[in-house]
Amino acid sequence: MEHKLGRREFISQSAKWGFSFAAAGGLLGDIKGRVNLSAANGAGVDVAVARGTDYGRCANKAVALLGGMGKFVPKGSRVALLPNAQRWHPGTFTKPDIVRAVVEMCLKAGAEEVTCLSWLGMENWEKTGLAAVLKEEGACLKLVASEESDFRAVKVKRGIALDEAMVMKELDNHDVFIDMPVTKDHAGNKFTGTMKNLMGLNFRQNNRAKFHRPDWKTDINAIKHLDQCIADLNTVIKPDLCVVDATEFIITNGPMGPGEIQRPRKVIAGVDRVAVDAYCCTLWGLKPEQIFHIQMAGDHGLGQPDLRKVNIKETSL
Repeated sequence: MEHKLGRREFISQSAKWGFSFAAAGGLLGDIKGRVNLSAANGAGVDVAVARGTDYGRCANKAVALLGGMGKFVPKGSRVALLPNAQRWHPGTFTKPDIVRAVVEMCLKAGAEEVTCLSWLGMENWEKTGLAAVLKEEGACLKLVASEESDFRAVKVKRGIALDEAMVMKELDNHDVFIDMPVTKDHAGNKFTGTMKNLMGLNFRQNNRAKFHRPDWKTDINAIKHLDQCIADLNTVIKPDLCVVDATEFIITNGPMGPGEIQRPRKVIAGVDRVAVDAYCCTLWGLKPEQIFHIQMAGDHGLGQPDLRKVNIKETSL
């Protein structure tokens, strides 16, 4: 009988597992060099956090702390959003109020078009309330069929576990990409954040065949493989901005739920997805060094996993 690791057991065992990771030297392409958001946005903030009960207002404030949406969305640009609409149980999907706020900010900045991309079905978007918000705000919803012809093969040159990704072709039709996950529990690696959310742009069959080994919920080597594939995928897809829903999310029975809910009531924004994920995992008792793909992405030079070296700005509304 399968024994799925619980959060407490994961935390207690992760210190014993250890690491032996090899360091690896536009929206799509081989991404090199560690992110330095403070220099990039001119605001001196790496991770921006806004806490409150008005989640749309929190999203606005978090982005404002980075210098405003105009820093990321040029006038006339086409913007792609990737909210998490994987399931509709409480704490498993990106809040509609946060998506509404981001759409509004993009349009106000002068975006020509804002589109949510997904290979999930319309049921997911309707039951989460996201479809209604997009319609009300004049944004588009592009549902891509789960056909191989709708994805293009991308060589993962610096991949350690992943040699080839299959990325949604529709992403190429956009100038700006904003990653919008909900942070939450995951059945295998215990953490979903900005980096794991990018699997939503990768061909479903590629995710299943390349990322998931047998016993991926219970075998530590299979969990490490999954996490290395996530880190490798992030070397070829680069969000321009990450806006994370950490308002309320499941900390058990992820990623589908239903599960136990944690309510930090926070929205987090940043460009350095490694730093953002490192911060988010602390909201429910995990440490960045316990989440393999955070450390692996740091080894890839994609961002800063050490929060002691990250400039975090928090505010309450």
